[in-house]
Amino acid sequence: MQAIDFPSPNHRPRQEPSRIDMLVLHYTGMATAAAALERLCDPDARVSAHYLVEENGVIWRLVPESQRAFHAGISCWDGETDLNAVSIGIEIVNPGHEWGYPRFPEAQMAAIERLCQDLLARYPIPAYRVVGHSDIAPERKSDPGELFDWARLARAEIGIWPPAAAPNRDFITDSTEILAGLASIGYCANAESRTAALVAFQRRFRQRCCDGVFDHETAARLSEVSAAFVRSRAATAGPAQISKLKASCSPCR
Repeated sequence: MQAIDFPSPNHRPRQEPSRIDMLVLHYTGMATAAAALERLCDPDARVSAHYLVEENGVIWRLVPESQRAFHAGISCWDGETDLNAVSIGIEIVNPGHEWGYPRFPEAQMAAIERLCQDLLARYPIPAYRVVGHSDIAPERKSDPGELFDWARLARAEIGIWPPAAAPNRDFITDSTEILAGLASIGYCANAESRTAALVAFQRRFRQRCCDGVFDHETAARLSEVSAAFVRSRAATAGPAQISKLKASCSPCR
């Protein structure tokens, strides 16, 4: 994998002993790649990422992987809140929802795929810890959004995308069960943030409609994704943890 070095001053050391087991994908939400690079390297902005991927597939390396970049912000996944400490952040050039939100070009997706595969080959990042910014900060963020091709990455063994089955009309409407289902796959949601978390889930796994409504299709998709997360967790867990995972992450019925 080739990347152009363009150092950002916005980083600091990771905690010792360091742990890198998470990958967070963002879009830049700015009009141009040049504007995004400028902001990610502006010491007054205090934001950064390890990599930036342009529409034409050019990859910029902004922060050494050994360092903590400032990309996750106030966020949470699987009960963990200091996500900058354990993650690699990739910014993807796209103007975002406020600027027309175009599709991600083939050259860009191919470069993202190569970059992610390179990182996964070097770090113990399980599939269930490859996430979007909206997954970890659903009340603040919507990136990389519903046009991002998560299914393509999953076919390349990057992240999770289980096949969708025909939904069952008998779906859950109880708010406690909805929150439990979201929590089983990592979302840190409560009664106040439930709708935002559902929108984030839909942007990621039910992309044709992201309205925050827990309809039968969303319920079926949540069940499928929850089961896939159980399998991914079990594949990376020790024998003592597997029974606990089955108990705490059972699919919705």
